Amino acid sequence: MNQDIADILNEMADILEMQGVQWKPNAYKKAARELESLETDFREIYNKDGISGLKNLPGIGEHIANKIEEYIKTGKIKAYEKLKKSIPNGVGELLRIPSLGPKKVWQLVKKAKIHSLKDLKKAIKQGKIKNLKGFGEKSQSEISKGVSMIEAGSGKNPIYRVLPLALEIKKNIEKVKGVKKVEIAGSLRRMKEVVGDIDILVTSDYPEKVMDVFTKMDGVSRILAKGSTKSAVMFSSIQADVRVLKPEVFGAALQYFTGSKEHNVAVRKIAIKKGYKLSEYGLFERTGKLIAAKDEEIIYKRLGMSYVPPQLRELSGELEAAMKNKIPKLVELNEINGDLHMHTKASDGMHSIAEMAKAAKEKKYEYIAITDHSKSEHIANGLDEKRLSKHLEEIAKTKVSGLKIFRGSEVDILKNGDLDYDNKTLKQLDIVIASIHSGFKSSKEAMTKRICSALQNPYVKILAHPTGRVVLRRNPYEVNLDKVFAAAKERGIALEINCPRLDLRDIYVKKAVESGCKLVINTDSHSTDQLNLMQYGVGIAQRGWAQSKNIINTLPLKQFEKWLK
Repeated sequence: MNQDIADILNEMADILEMQGVQWKPNAYKKAARELESLETDFREIYNKDGISGLKNLPGIGEHIANKIEEYIKTGKIKAYEKLKKSIPNGVGELLRIPSLGPKKVWQLVKKAKIHSLKDLKKAIKQGKIKNLKGFGEKSQSEISKGVSMIEAGSGKNPIYRVLPLALEIKKNIEKVKGVKKVEIAGSLRRMKEVVGDIDILVTSDYPEKVMDVFTKMDGVSRILAKGSTKSAVMFSSIQADVRVLKPEVFGAALQYFTGSKEHNVAVRKIAIKKGYKLSEYGLFERTGKLIAAKDEEIIYKRLGMSYVPPQLRELSGELEAAMKNKIPKLVELNEINGDLHMHTKASDGMHSIAEMAKAAKEKKYEYIAITDHSKSEHIANGLDEKRLSKHLEEIAKTKVSGLKIFRGSEVDILKNGDLDYDNKTLKQLDIVIASIHSGFKSSKEAMTKRICSALQNPYVKILAHPTGRVVLRRNPYEVNLDKVFAAAKERGIALEINCPRLDLRDIYVKKAVESGCKLVINTDSHSTDQLNLMQYGVGIAQRGWAQSKNIINTLPLKQFEKWLK
């Protein structure tokens, strides 16, 4: 999988950075980011075009392409194995903690002899971290939170890492003779942002053939169990289970294995109150007579409810709404008409304005916004006023038939709540996206004041990744979202659902919808492949009960232009 090689390159970058190596870490991270965003398996590219195909990928030169080729041929990279031996065992665990960069990890290794997560937890408990130079009480607290986040997410992966694999399994099984239905179940079907494993349900006349194909797939690292109707395998760190069922019980099984557990328990209680019994085999009368099993929609109907979409099955008011026939029509991926947050080579992106625009046009979008970083984002090659002016000229010159390209910028919110450009500069932009990229450890009061102050700027139209979280990588900063929502609503500013970060969370999307705020779903793309992340933002919007009317980039072009004004 692309993520496996990307993880290796990221770890190589971190170790090199710990050792004080210049330039190389950035090259490895850039290559890893490209591989993470690729929709095509990197092995397919290599099989088709060899090493030249790898070198044609943005951010991947000959040096890294050779290492990827070595991995394809041998399953290992010698340079990586050598690097791992240069650091104590267990240090890799520390690199996963959000509040610890490679340099700080190396300080812990050298100054405090901390070589593992276990060592770190012990040092935190004893209060040793706060006494180290360059750390302090606040750092210790943040590191402790980071440890808790890592432990809570142990054995889990972001949805964008798991869903492509599940779809690949589904596609392979669908090709097997005699297969009639294949559905992804579990938390993936509910579009949960963090997923433990993959559950796939199948109906087939030849279950043994299904299991043979499944257990022999490329990428299977271990077969946990293989039976005639159920098998489980590991794809690196991801477990996948496949069950073959009889067609007549498929709907009941799909409802059961989709979950959530809390939703299912509540549905079963409703069934009991109505004199029925519900299980993975169907809805039955007390006499044992089968009422419904083939179709899950009929099960909900027979229980006196409208159908509950999988994304809402979290026992968060969906059953009460279903009993009153008030389940909303959730926003769909095909309703998205534009993407308003993307980066190009002008800052830290991998493709040109034209390449990003053409890729967006292929998705049948009516409009996009090019929003490279502002000047304070030095690490992301942010644009000063002079470079921005030239960049805006380039955007204006770029023409793609049937696609409107808006001139924008992702502008940093400074610590005092001002924006990174003055109003004279902001006035030149069609779209201003305001965002926080620093000072994450500020107090709740300070962060809230900072964001709300920025939202008063007359040119701001979107607040990007509003809580600063990066799923399984960085905890959200402390902020009073009620005040942020109120300020955004008052000024008609859209709150972003950021697809790669999975921020806003679904629970906050629901609060934003209830508060009357507008939302926008953006991919924050740094390459053309990352435009495919839109589906994950839509999934979060659905879990937050959002409809197309709540999302500004579902608007047709003319209506969107009216919203802008």
